[in-house]
Amino acid sequence: MDLSLLHRSSLSLFVFSASLFFTAAFSLGINYGQIADNLPHPESVVPLVKSIGATRVKLYDADPRVLKAFANSGVEFVVGLGNEYLSRMRDPKQALAWVKSNVQCYLPATKITCIAVGNEVLTLNDSTLSANLLPAMESLHSALVSLNLDKQVTVTTAHNLAVLEVSYPPSAGAFRRDLTQKLSCILDFHSKVGSPLLINAYPFFAYKSNPKQVSLDFVLFESSGSGVADPVSGLHYDNMFYAQIDAAHSAVEKLGYKNVCLQISETGWPSKGDADEAGATPENARKYNGNLIKLVAQKKGTPLRPNWDLDVHLFALFNENEKPGPTSERNFGLFKPDGTPVYNLGFNTTGLQSTNSTGSSGGATSSGSSPAVTGSSSDGYLSITADDAERLPLQWRLSVLCLMVSAIIASRL
Repeated sequence: MDLSLLHRSSLSLFVFSASLFFTAAFSLGINYGQIADNLPHPESVVPLVKSIGATRVKLYDADPRVLKAFANSGVEFVVGLGNEYLSRMRDPKQALAWVKSNVQCYLPATKITCIAVGNEVLTLNDSTLSANLLPAMESLHSALVSLNLDKQVTVTTAHNLAVLEVSYPPSAGAFRRDLTQKLSCILDFHSKVGSPLLINAYPFFAYKSNPKQVSLDFVLFESSGSGVADPVSGLHYDNMFYAQIDAAHSAVEKLGYKNVCLQISETGWPSKGDADEAGATPENARKYNGNLIKLVAQKKGTPLRPNWDLDVHLFALFNENEKPGPTSERNFGLFKPDGTPVYNLGFNTTGLQSTNSTGSSGGATSSGSSPAVTGSSSDGYLSITADDAERLPLQWRLSVLCLMVSAIIASRL
């Protein structure tokens, strides 16, 4: 028997069961990474993604198998261009060729809406990569303009929160002085072409760095009765995620680009970690992702931007068994490769059969690193700085984030 067909049929049983429980009417994005040798075929992933209500998927490459599988699905895609390609994209001819072969050829059947150029480039301390980033973005945008696609496909890049030099209090948020000029030029690009600024935000790393100082409830969205107050703005923060995002908002505003939309390209919590990775448990992952989903469903903004709808891509769809680094790196997924949940977010998995899954090609690698987390305030809110000596390497962050609604449903049962 064809094991790939058996796997797809088994996964479909789970998908159908999960879809019976999906009732929420809100949109969440998910990162779909593929650094693993045991992931299901992309055709099997389509019904899984749709059944949980995810309407947006972010890739770290432009995998043709995925883009073809999701044709006519209605799911919107962010495709990625790896850091290793930035220097080539400075050449307008190569940029045009890339857009034609990785974007245009899939439209309109597959709804590609954005190109993410590189990943966390500015915090890699690679002057060559940093110098190539904006020119690559400009060349790709010009290619889209020449093909009359710039109104439907935007160009952006994702940043690590280590681009911030000051993050506490949120109102004092400011970019690193050595990156201010580059970020100002990138923000000017966003402002002119109407593309979003992408931020990867992980409260987990702040907690992992200093679990004795940082309140677990604060990072898991469960400190509704406490939290911290910004002494300058007077705004109250009952979770670190909001504080991190508003610190980024403040930094953007200080450079004069309040009109630029900020989106969260990655956030998540691992279900497993090494002995020194405090907080990496299935229960904490369930709380973080479940509570975040509830916030997104409420369609409320942050204290600084209360009318701003949270635009979030969770990290990640599947656990990825070939990612290097600490154990947590391989355990950010919401789902196991067979399509069953890593922890309970309200999905009904009855009837799912255990099968062998088809191997998946690796896809492009991401070169991101986790932000440094140093310094603290008397309120136990850790500042996120750009101290590379203390940065935890988070490379190959190619992921997938899917999730959804079930946490809301579970809370109602």
